[in-house]
Amino acid sequence: MTEITLPLIIGAALIDSINPCAFGVLIFLLAYLSKTSKQPSKMLINGTIYIAAVFITYLLAGLVLLGALRALGKASAIAYLAIGVLIIIAGLLEIKDFFWYGKGVSLSIFPSEAARIKRYAKNIGGAWYTAFLLGIFVAFVELPCTGAVYLAVLALMVQTGMNAHTLFYLIIYNLIFVLPLWLILLSVYKGIHWKRMEAFRQQHKGLMRLATGLLLLCLGAWMILATI
Repeated sequence: MTEITLPLIIGAALIDSINPCAFGVLIFLLAYLSKTSKQPSKMLINGTIYIAAVFITYLLAGLVLLGALRALGKASAIAYLAIGVLIIIAGLLEIKDFFWYGKGVSLSIFPSEAARIKRYAKNIGGAWYTAFLLGIFVAFVELPCTGAVYLAVLALMVQTGMNAHTLFYLIIYNLIFVLPLWLILLSVYKGIHWKRMEAFRQQHKGLMRLATGLLLLCLGAWMILATI
């Protein structure tokens, strides 16, 4: 059985990190903050708190899921097969969006939740906890869009053996996952207009979906082969 290694964790996290959903939420937040914050430093602080909340929430969710998946694996190998099939289906949906973006079923934030994100973002004020709470909320509601790769990696961690490196890998994965968000925040803080970031996202979102989809197909196949 192939071991989960650091290069595999880094590669999966890098592909998962270029996610148009996560980019879109942060860019919207920065667009709002740039219009309402007279001081760029305030935008930087709120953006940093928001990203830190996303990181912490994903890390804690990963720890909970690791325990759940470990218990699931002890109960039935069929459950892992089912997860592997679901991961492959998610990959096919992502690849579909490369050719027909947004047509039919897609892995995306539910429209009702997207509206709530916009409403909550407008309530970010001087209190630091408002940005933190928004980060927690976004981390949960964007799971349909970003969670498939994370779920597959966690399941493979359990399948290939839990060890002392698991927590280290989990931290590295989530640091890499939020890395593009830090880079976008710093770029806007340094003077690059948020509209350029949004234009880049719109131009390349299909390729982002394709890369994620191909990764999911590989991870799903690995899960199935590791189970049978």
